[in-house]
Amino acid sequence: MMGIDTSTSASEHLSLDLPRQDQQREAAEQTGRGSTQAARIKGPRRRQATALALVPPLSVAVVLLSLWYFGSAYWHINPLFLPSPADVWQRLLDGFSSGLFEVNALATIEESLLGFLLAVVIGLPLGYGLAKSRLIAATVQPYLAAGQAIPAIVIAPFLVLWLGYTLLPTVILCMLVVLFPMVITTALGVRTIDRSILDAARVDGAAGWSLLTAIEFPLALPAILAAVRTGLTLSITGALVGEFVAGGNQGLGGLILQGQHQYDTPFMFATLALLAALAAVYYGLAWLLSKLAEAVY
Repeated sequence: MMGIDTSTSASEHLSLDLPRQDQQREAAEQTGRGSTQAARIKGPRRRQATALALVPPLSVAVVLLSLWYFGSAYWHINPLFLPSPADVWQRLLDGFSSGLFEVNALATIEESLLGFLLAVVIGLPLGYGLAKSRLIAATVQPYLAAGQAIPAIVIAPFLVLWLGYTLLPTVILCMLVVLFPMVITTALGVRTIDRSILDAARVDGAAGWSLLTAIEFPLALPAILAAVRTGLTLSITGALVGEFVAGGNQGLGGLILQGQHQYDTPFMFATLALLAALAAVYYGLAWLLSKLAEAVY
């Protein structure tokens, strides 16, 4: 009798568990179907948002190109001041076919990236020091302000006088252009970290390097990434200023000066278009770097 009762209770438990398992399985399937449907809906919406985000800049580009075309073709503007888009396009093709644009674009890229990396190596630690130490802030800030007040084009002749017509003056000048906004943005990002979070981390034993890498750096990362994006774009400006003063005929800045001396406006516009494309590539690389850092941290 006892054996019969045990088997009966076991069968009853089994019969009760089976509906529960079926319900759990159905709930999991419904959850999976719901997430799949949400992903299917989210995908087109994301593509639609991306397409809508491209509409305004493309519309502005179309308007500007139309005004440029009509101004050069029908409004009788002197080609010395405004060449036609066809002439600029032809000079752009000629520059690429001869290899002139590639060589000088690589020179500008080398100068700007070296100056940017030098600014990162100096600017990020300096910005952190300004935020964490009143002594460093009181010592360095007056010189940063003075350096920012002096135009870079005024400093360039002194660098050429001291270092000669080499790559180094242009790299240093590029670094000086990038350094100030990078330092200030980094210091602001570190200063705006919530103090309660830092105090809680110190209570848990974080200090020194562990506090910097695990708490302060991730929290200040948005400001640091903004500094990197700004600095990478400004590095082109610093490279051009250096090429105007110290680079001779090297780089895209040298090509603009060459076109100016020869009154070759289509060539100048073609070089300017290449500079705009290079700035867009830099901005895209900085955006990818920001997304990668956000995914890691």
